[in-house]
Amino acid sequence: MPRIHRFLAAITLLALCFGGYPALAEDQVGVPVLCYHRFGPTVADSMTVTTKVFESQLKWLKDNQYTVIPLRTLVNYLLGQGPPPPPKSVVITVDDGHKTVFTELAPLVKKYDIPVTLFIYPSAISNPHAPYAMTWDQLKQLQQTGHYDLQSHTFWHPNFKREKKKLPAAEYQKLVDTQLGKAKAVLEKHFGTKVDVLAWPFGIYDDELEKAAQKAGYVVAFSIDRRFASKSEKIMAQPRYLMSNGDGLKGFVAIVTGKVQEKGHKIQ
Repeated sequence: MPRIHRFLAAITLLALCFGGYPALAEDQVGVPVLCYHRFGPTVADSMTVTTKVFESQLKWLKDNQYTVIPLRTLVNYLLGQGPPPPPKSVVITVDDGHKTVFTELAPLVKKYDIPVTLFIYPSAISNPHAPYAMTWDQLKQLQQTGHYDLQSHTFWHPNFKREKKKLPAAEYQKLVDTQLGKAKAVLEKHFGTKVDVLAWPFGIYDDELEKAAQKAGYVVAFSIDRRFASKSEKIMAQPRYLMSNGDGLKGFVAIVTGKVQEKGHKIQ
């Protein structure tokens, strides 16, 4: 065999043994996961994105041939259970279950025919002490449209960092297990679907929390670190972009096109 052929054969063998070039290319697949909270005609607080701004963002995605994919499509890829998402993919998630999801977001979801994942903390739903939140009936109506996937944001959105400082170790662990397990059980009971994706409250996570989430039956969890979700990230700490009205359209475009890649941006 000529020397060049032996060289090429050796390179091919190495590629097969170590995953080859396609695996390297696949590892480069990243998707911006956007995290919204509340909507409205005006900015009510730092977590509000006006309906006008949000619609301008959806229109830009449509006009520029971006695809809003279901979060599950991304999750399956991250777990090695599905193909890479198509180029120019974006995921939209909304945390908490605020009533403006029903009044402001839902008409735009229907108009643009997009999938959305809602991360819900059940203690607020249909709670007279939480008038800002949706009801179970409203969430059921959204689920029945086929546009929404409902997943867990723990049971009552605790600040785990704060709770860990003030509680004895055993009590803190009980709190963690309850928050993760009860939210999953309640949501599955109400909607009859699998709840195995988690959004960390306040974006707070650590190795202990990640292990507890896996033990509770979650297969992936999301923070609010400002990077693309990808296989290079920890499966129980996949990043998202926390969206504010100040992002407007210009900041939004910078995020989804990969021109904004900031690390370690969390609400603490």
